[in-house]
Amino acid sequence: MNLFAVLVGETSKARKGSSWGHAKRITSDADPSWGNRIRSGLSSGEGLIWQVRDPIEKQQRTKENGQTCYETVVDDPGVDDKRLLVCESEYASVLKVMRREGNTLSPTIRNAWDSGTLQTLTKNSPAVATGAHISIIGHITKDELLRQLDSTEAGNGFGNRFLWFCVRRSKMLPEGGDLRDEELSALVAELADTLEWAQASGDFELKRDDVARAVWRAVYPTLSEGKTGLLGAMLARSEAQVMRLACLYALLDQANVVRIEHLLAALALWDYVEASAGFIFGDALGDPVADAILSAIRGSEMGMTKTEIHAFLGRHKPKSQVDSAITQLVEKRLARLESEPTSGRAATRIVANSHNSLLSHVGTESQHGHSYLALAKASIPTAHQLPGARRGPSSCTRTDGDTSPDSQTRVDAK
Repeated sequence: MNLFAVLVGETSKARKGSSWGHAKRITSDADPSWGNRIRSGLSSGEGLIWQVRDPIEKQQRTKENGQTCYETVVDDPGVDDKRLLVCESEYASVLKVMRREGNTLSPTIRNAWDSGTLQTLTKNSPAVATGAHISIIGHITKDELLRQLDSTEAGNGFGNRFLWFCVRRSKMLPEGGDLRDEELSALVAELADTLEWAQASGDFELKRDDVARAVWRAVYPTLSEGKTGLLGAMLARSEAQVMRLACLYALLDQANVVRIEHLLAALALWDYVEASAGFIFGDALGDPVADAILSAIRGSEMGMTKTEIHAFLGRHKPKSQVDSAITQLVEKRLARLESEPTSGRAATRIVANSHNSLLSHVGTESQHGHSYLALAKASIPTAHQLPGARRGPSSCTRTDGDTSPDSQTRVDAK
C-alpha cells in the first residue's frame, strides 16, 4: 500500500518544503525508527535496491584435511527495516538521471510500486530486495516537469504510478506557520495509536463492505475510461490508485474493512489529482513534434501551412513525421485543416481549435461532467445515505494491477 506522489508548484512560492517539514516531524515522532528510513538522492536502480537489500551471501573457499571446499558465508548483512521513504526536493534531477543510457532507475521504481521484490541483472550488482516497502515524494515546478519528463517515461507506466498534486501557498504568514506543540502532539498520538493497532493486527485481508462495494461498482466504469494524449498516459492507473487510497484511509481509521467514507475520501482526492494532471499536462500528446506544432499554431491567429511548419521545425524533420503529427492533432480535434485559395493550387492551413471547442469535445468524449465524488455520492443506496462527512481526505481491492470491482487486498503488517 505504498504511494508515490509529486508536488508541482512554483519555486519557493508554493512552500513545498515547508509542508514536508511538518509531515516529517509528525511521522518521525510517531515512529522514530521510520524517521531513520528517510533518504534522498535517487540516482540509479542499483542504489535504490541497496537501501532495502537482503543479506548477500557468497561462497568462500576453505581447506579441510587437505581438501578444498566451499562454505556459504554472509558477505553483507543487508537491511533489516525494509521500509523506505525517498523525498526529493529537486525531482527534476531524478528525471535527468533516468535519461542516461543504461540507467536502471525507472524500471526499478516501477517495480517498487508493483511489488516489494527488486533486482537488476547486472554482473557487478548482486543485491536483491524482497519485502521492500518504498514510497517516493518529489518536488518540482511545472516548467521543469514538462521539460525533463521524457515521452518514453510518460508512456511506459512510470508517470501513472505517481499521484500529481498542484500546490501553492494558501496563506501569507509573515510570522511563519509553525504548529503549536499541543497541536502536533495530538496528531502524533493519533498516528502512533494507529501504528500500534496495525502492528498488533498482523496480516489480514481488507475487504469492502456492502455499501462501498455497490458504490465502487457504480463508479468503476467511469473511473476506467481512458483519456487521450499525455494526460491519459499519466492517469492510466486511476482504479489502482483510488483503491490504494481507500485502503489507507480505512487503515488510518483502524478499520479492517473499507467503508463508504473511505471510498468517498479516496475519490475526492483523486478528483484533485486528475484536475492537477489536467492543469499540468493539459492536451499535450507526448509527441515532441506534435506538441511543438500545436504550440506554434496556437501562437498564430491564421494557423500555418505545412511549408511554414517545416520552416518552424528547422526543416530537419522528415515529411512523414510532420504529417503524422498533424494527423494526430486533427484526430484529437486540437486542430483543423482549412483550404486557402491561391493563384494556383489551393494551400492547406493547419489552424488550432479554440480551447472552448476542445473543452466541449473532452466533455463528451472522456469526462463525466462532474466529479467522481459526486457520482459516487449519487450511487449510495438510499438507506445508507451519509448524514454528513465523517472524516475528510486528511482524516480495496488489490493494488497489484487487478482492480476489478470484486478484487480484494491483503494487508501485511510491517
